[in-house]
Amino acid sequence: PHSGCPAVLMLLPEKRQTAAFRWYPATRDPKNPDTPALLRLSDSLLAHYKKSTRPVRDWRTTTTVAIDVMVYAILSVDEKNQVLTTYIWYRQHWTDEFLQWDPACFDNITQISLPAESIWVPDILINEFVDVGKSPDVPYVYVRHHGEVQNLKPIQVVTACSLDIYNFPFDVQNCSLTFTSWLHNIRDINLSLWRTPELVKFDRSIFMNQGEWELLYVLSHFQEFSVKSSDSYAEMKFYVVIRRRPLFYTVSLLLPSIFLMVMDIVGFYLPPNSGERVSFKITLLLGYSVFLIIVSDTLPATAVGTPLIGIYFVVCMALLVISLTETILIVRLIHNQDLQPHVPSWVKHLLLERAAVLLCIRDRKKLSQSRAQSSDISRHVENNDSTGKEGSPLMPSILHEISTIRQFLEKRDEFRDVAREWLQVGYVLDVLLFRAYLLAVLAYTITLGALWSVWQYA
Repeated sequence: PHSGCPAVLMLLPEKRQTAAFRWYPATRDPKNPDTPALLRLSDSLLAHYKKSTRPVRDWRTTTTVAIDVMVYAILSVDEKNQVLTTYIWYRQHWTDEFLQWDPACFDNITQISLPAESIWVPDILINEFVDVGKSPDVPYVYVRHHGEVQNLKPIQVVTACSLDIYNFPFDVQNCSLTFTSWLHNIRDINLSLWRTPELVKFDRSIFMNQGEWELLYVLSHFQEFSVKSSDSYAEMKFYVVIRRRPLFYTVSLLLPSIFLMVMDIVGFYLPPNSGERVSFKITLLLGYSVFLIIVSDTLPATAVGTPLIGIYFVVCMALLVISLTETILIVRLIHNQDLQPHVPSWVKHLLLERAAVLLCIRDRKKLSQSRAQSSDISRHVENNDSTGKEGSPLMPSILHEISTIRQFLEKRDEFRDVAREWLQVGYVLDVLLFRAYLLAVLAYTITLGALWSVWQYA
């Protein structure tokens, strides 16, 4: 036996009522000299171990626990309940002064696995825990000959997180995992990082990168805190920064809405004096309403905010309603021209002259031509009337009939002129409102596209 190796207390019954205690070196067992070295080492370490006491020989010594986090998967993000479920690989190590040995005494064994329930384990918890996850049980820890204990285990973490869904589906979430000792102050248990912050930040070696969420980085920060001037406690924060992949929502939410808005714009090219435009736009509005009902379950819902895409859908619906209203007004203006007076002069000046020039409409001379033709007909009939008074006695009756026909034609031409004037006003107003509507849609689309582009690549 090695002279410097520790002894193990063995209980050997010599009689039925009495028992004798004898000390033997740890390198041999008098009853079974072929006892494996691992078993002898385990018996030597745990024979008199007290797991209820912090493993330091001097109570003034601080136990420093080095921790590390590696994100394996983002399981779910519950925006309504503000809960993040992740699966992490958690690692921690500390020094246990009562679990040390000389490898030369135990067949050069430098590390051994021991039951975690048999030794002292620091009470490191996550402050944001809201539910117990389905984590596998790892019952063992690794112990090295100089007293370093390594506790490695996977954990399904269900934590509270303040989720900001305003930028959905281009949102980036920042959720914290705060590790701290629930009982021991910083004089008893201190925390540190196992690895450097740079290695922790960009480590995506084990991350399952095929889901909805993409891991950007993991930030780490150490701080001390106290509650109402009590003892200070150490805590280590890990900020898990994730970004949603927007492709699915772009295809299923944004593109159908964009297509319906494009069809609404194309509908302006239907003739305004036909009833097909009104029915077409009503069909689009009903289709968009059904689309919103279908996608309502896809949008995230919270009690404190609405995502920008929800506002986008509401504005698109409002634009469709405005488009339908404009079409109804134009059709009403065109189809009720028989009951309308002549177009006011200020309307002619504003729409048929100024707006027509501004909108590059080239049909402004038709109205003046029709008026000239009607005045020529009137002058021709009057000339016939004056010459007819010198003829036979049948001429007055003939002239009376001609005068009646002339009045009828003049009345009809007047109605046609009024109808033509209001029709031109309707066409000019339709083009004006269409271009204003088109500018509003383009400005709205460019603004949202710029915002979402900035958020996606920020």
